[in-house]
Amino acid sequence: MKELRVAIFTGNYNHIQDGVSLTLNRLVGFLEEKGIPVIVFGPTVDEPAIDHEGEFVPVPSVPVPGRSEYRITVGFPERAQRRLREFDPTLIHLATPDVLGFRAMRWGQANNIQLVASYHTHFTSYLKYYNLDMLEMLGWKYIGWFYSQCKHIYVPSPSMANELNEEGIDEGIRIWARGVNTDQFNPDFRDMEWRRSAGFDDDDKVVTFVSRLVWEKNLQTFVDTVKRLQQDHSNIRAMIVGDGPAKKELEHMLSEAHFTGFITGDELSRAYASSDVFLFPSETETFGNVTLEAMSSGLPCVVADATGSRSLVESGVNGFLAAPRDTQGFAERVADLATDEELWDQMSKAARQKALAYSWENVNNKLLENYREALNEPRPALKF
Repeated sequence: MKELRVAIFTGNYNHIQDGVSLTLNRLVGFLEEKGIPVIVFGPTVDEPAIDHEGEFVPVPSVPVPGRSEYRITVGFPERAQRRLREFDPTLIHLATPDVLGFRAMRWGQANNIQLVASYHTHFTSYLKYYNLDMLEMLGWKYIGWFYSQCKHIYVPSPSMANELNEEGIDEGIRIWARGVNTDQFNPDFRDMEWRRSAGFDDDDKVVTFVSRLVWEKNLQTFVDTVKRLQQDHSNIRAMIVGDGPAKKELEHMLSEAHFTGFITGDELSRAYASSDVFLFPSETETFGNVTLEAMSSGLPCVVADATGSRSLVESGVNGFLAAPRDTQGFAERVADLATDEELWDQMSKAARQKALAYSWENVNNKLLENYREALNEPRPALKF
């Protein structure tokens, strides 16, 4: 059996903290604990947001126009290729289908290295937020070709697998779910004093959104839903956890909401557990890490009936699904939970119970099994 030596290529590893970077850093830490050599290539900035795991080789990148917090790789320079040759990988993991991912793919094919990939960001669903809907077909065509070069495609949820299947991407798909630290995200962190210090009364129903504050997360639906609820329920209050370019405008639109900014650790755990309902209308998730963290914290979740979220939330069991952008539907489901204590209690317990099945150790052990399987299988035929 070949020695497993993994080279990971990604568009995000340390320069911004989001679900992709945290998932990959956790994976690298896991592989190193197992004694498996691993190296990561990707873009960075002068002051990265994450103190990254493992060996990281930066590559050239430029800011996304109008969204400078994101980076686009622009090449795979000789110095990085030299370090890759020295590392001598036996498996290449492509986490982003960008310029770096394309160049790494070609390097792997030229050197007869097995390729696997993971699907983290639902790129085509973002196009409508930039009025680029007409590019969706071309986007899917490139994505289909890119992933056809890989032995395995690791997706975070069965619903994401189904969507890829519908687009003709149906070979080599494996589930690489996301995990949660159920000790860190725990109902025991509920803290009434913390709530009071944030300006909430004890009988308020706190409806919370947690994520990076960008309009692609369908923030407008959150705003409209909260305003609709507050017309009939004076005790509905909003809390928004996170930071991002939309924050200032959101503060104007929901001037009475509590904004925590970017928080981590026990403060984030308290924010989740001290809420009452998690409202997450995003349609662009491939999984929904924040939804799983909310469930682990004992929150019933009201989420968009979209890829990723519907794999976690069983409507009527641990929360509700609502049609994307259906403000009335979201408001009705939140109101059900805010006014029915027995329903809230049942769904809170069901949410926590489902989250307990998602441990990072189990999740990454399964990926490791898939790595070993791919390593000892023939490479796919080269496709042009």
